[in-house]
Amino acid sequence: MKPRLNVITLAVKDLDKALNFYQNLGWPPADVVGDEFKGSDTEPAGKVAFFAMPGGLIFALYPRSELAKDANRPTGVPNSTEFSLGYAVGSPEKVDEVLAKVKAVGGTLTDRPHERPWGIYSGYFEDLDGHLWEVIYNPGIEVED
Repeated sequence: MKPRLNVITLAVKDLDKALNFYQNLGWPPADVVGDEFKGSDTEPAGKVAFFAMPGGLIFALYPRSELAKDANRPTGVPNSTEFSLGYAVGSPEKVDEVLAKVKAVGGTLTDRPHERPWGIYSGYFEDLDGHLWEVIYNPGIEVED
């Protein structure tokens, strides 16, 4: 297995609300596919939303119950501290701006933005389903805002 990541899929409680949240943050419209696959008690429904990201990464939103069926796993209790997603920006002011927008559209700030001892400025939020995001300014990383 080569070291690469092609698709990130987040399990969501309500696909339409999750789509609305990300689009209210300024993300482009997603491709929503698979609506014709209704599923059953044991077979997953197919409706999923895909965002094409720069560099070829696909970011997907899929109902939690359907992802569990698709992976043949029981639906568990969501836990936001299992991993985080990072969003790098070009300045500390941009960190503040992004987190303010997140709060305005219904996200939950979990850690105020501040300087970290290792030289970055960042803060955390949870999306509507409790997925943890870090908004980061790292002076050693160039990003396009």
